[in-house]
Amino acid sequence: MVLLQSFGSGLAQLFFPLAILSVFYFFIYRPEQKRKQRQSDFISSLKKGKKVVTNGGIHGKIISMEGNLVTLDVDRGTKIKFDKNSISFEMSSKENN
Repeated sequence: MVLLQSFGSGLAQLFFPLAILSVFYFFIYRPEQKRKQRQSDFISSLKKGKKVVTNGGIHGKIISMEGNLVTLDVDRGTKIKFDKNSISFEMSSKENN
């Protein structure tokens, strides 16, 4: 009888940390990993001519891409260079409408 009681309490002590870790994994860690993967896929799919928005809220059209730099045309004759990772989303994307 004593052995069963101590064994049962050991399982209970193990259950709660495992439950907390699984909740953390499925509700915090995994969705964040998926979001990072989607953003990485988006960054690698950038092409000249796409209309995009930067993390700072600047809207522009990609006119050139050199390595990790993207040059945006934000107004007639106004060009600004950004790091590729600062591009937040594409303006014409159906996901963002």
